Amino acid sequence: MLLAEYAQIKDEQRARIGFRDNLLYVTLAAVTAVAALAVQAKRPDLVLALPLICVVLGWTYLVNDEKISAIGRYVRTQLGPQLATVTGSSVAIFEWEAFHRGDSRRVTRKRIQTVVDLTAFLIVPYAALVAFWCYGRAANTLLLAASATEGAAVVGLGIQFVIYAER
Repeated sequence: MLLAEYAQIKDEQRARIGFRDNLLYVTLAAVTAVAALAVQAKRPDLVLALPLICVVLGWTYLVNDEKISAIGRYVRTQLGPQLATVTGSSVAIFEWEAFHRGDSRRVTRKRIQTVVDLTAFLIVPYAALVAFWCYGRAANTLLLAASATEGAAVVGLGIQFVIYAER
């Protein structure tokens, strides 16, 4: 049963990894499409869609990333030891789950990934907000209020990315 659980949980992890990684491409495509539309239509207010898009996709990315890590943690700390106890093995079970984390360049890769994530899901939407504030129709109070709310949401998401990156 433990091996069946391992197979099932690793399938979920693989699916989440594929979904999470594709979210960066979806975000890039959405940002490009909205920015091009805003420029072509000469409607700077359209860029207000970008913070909302980036917050929704960024939160989805972050949640999946956390679940991927949680699965790995569960295999290392719960499932592996349980299987070792049941089998009476003195050899580490699912050793890859811990081994790949000991890579000397892992910390550098994690930091670079955090910068990429913050760029995609924080810097890009903030650039859109700055563009709106500089070139948008500032007289529209509703759009200004929406942009301020989006700015707060982007900051909140950025804080969550930093908190999760520290783990």
